[in-house]
Amino acid sequence: MKSSALQTGDFNPYYGRYIDKVGDADLVPSMEKQLNNFPKFIASIPDEKWNYAYADGKWTIAEALLHVIDTERIFQYRALRFSRNDDSHLPGFDQDLYVPHSNANSRTKESIIKEYEAVRQSSLALYASLDDATLKQKGTASGSPASVAALGFIILGHQRHHRDIIRERYL
Repeated sequence: MKSSALQTGDFNPYYGRYIDKVGDADLVPSMEKQLNNFPKFIASIPDEKWNYAYADGKWTIAEALLHVIDTERIFQYRALRFSRNDDSHLPGFDQDLYVPHSNANSRTKESIIKEYEAVRQSSLALYASLDDATLKQKGTASGSPASVAALGFIILGHQRHHRDIIRERYL
């Protein structure tokens, strides 16, 4: 499925900024491409920048990367629930509570790369198994509707968003 197939009401407009970052992309091939490229990006980050934050109160690079992984896990879980016709309203999550408890700054690049690859492989396995009808199914998370497909495109755009921030403000 391409991002251009998303309809009004498939996601909270807040997430449009992430979906816009992927352009008119195909979901599964884009996930595969990121799986190939993002670990290389992480590996290229200079060691001396790993625990660097560009301002007081901002996350370090390690924390931002683990936030990307945590968010993918959460959105993948939402997609799984919605794809299985679970109509429970899922709560939001507070990223600012997650990050301090992630222990990201004590992690190595290699361990974060390995975790990213495992989470993305899991996302790929899920999304590759879904047909178009299932990708259009919706549920409610954080008080807003979301389609299974939109959650996948949000995962893609969210990662790109944080990669761009790391490039612009940290490196």
